[in-house]
Amino acid sequence: MKAFLKEVLAQTILRDKKTVNQKTKHFSDYQLAKAYRILLILIKRAGKDFFLITLGIFSAAFGFKGFLLTNDFIDGGATGISLLISAITKIPLPILIVVVNIPFVLMGYKVVSKKFAIKTAVAIAGLSLVLATVSFPNVTNDNLLVAIFGGFFLGAGIGFAVRGGAVIDGTEVLAIYLSRKFGTTIGDVIIVINVIIFSTAAYFLGIEVALYSMITYLSASKTLDFIVEGIDEYIGVTIISSNNEEIRQMIIEKMGRGVTVYSGKKGYGKRGETKETDILYTVVTRLELNRLNTEIEKIEPNAFIVMNSVKDTKGGMIKKRPLH
Repeated sequence: MKAFLKEVLAQTILRDKKTVNQKTKHFSDYQLAKAYRILLILIKRAGKDFFLITLGIFSAAFGFKGFLLTNDFIDGGATGISLLISAITKIPLPILIVVVNIPFVLMGYKVVSKKFAIKTAVAIAGLSLVLATVSFPNVTNDNLLVAIFGGFFLGAGIGFAVRGGAVIDGTEVLAIYLSRKFGTTIGDVIIVINVIIFSTAAYFLGIEVALYSMITYLSASKTLDFIVEGIDEYIGVTIISSNNEEIRQMIIEKMGRGVTVYSGKKGYGKRGETKETDILYTVVTRLELNRLNTEIEKIEPNAFIVMNSVKDTKGGMIKKRPLH
């Protein structure tokens, strides 16, 4: 391994590692090879994050300048606050995007992490720069199309930035902070914030604009959920059956999924009688759930099945989501 690369690995990946010889900072070939692999992973992740954040910036900017700005429509959250202030005061949106999000960036440093705050600051600055320097065509003046597609591109932009490890709308950071401080849910905080924003919009911009803006917000939020969570919703399935081995083989061979087997005890009857049993656990997509239930019913109609939503998965036999 070249001396320059060894020095890079020593000063980055291996900087805080304990070595065989601390005085000479000598690293074994295994340590260097492992550090090189970690470095490649970090570079790959950084490149992917940069691409996603850049894509998010241009998508959000197109939503702003191609749809929302020319019609004075707003969104929820920090972007909605920026759009609302811009519509009322005529202050340029690029300036407001930065100013409004500064408190959220500082809060992100405290609540989430330093790395998150830096990436968020860069993403917001990038969005402001694109809004100030790049021209986009005004696509349509139809209010309904503006509300739907303006929200779509804005939500996609926020979603891509989130997938890249940053945000261009700091409302969720505030929601996390307030939920920890007051014990409320993040969803409740976001709802309260948006009620205030749309009520203010109704007062200053009119009821009709506020109603169209709510459509924009719904379109943006649904698109954001789609980008972040993907089309497949994962379902964790726990199965207790007297035909455990046959069901296990079915999941592996017919469903093409992995399965985890737990040792447990069944409790039943008035006296609470117990019996040793194997408990099966697998993860499938919602689209595969009906087929799994059908196959289990073929083997044992009375099998006890518990299903619960899984937010996300990594590794194993579940296929990766796009752009993740």
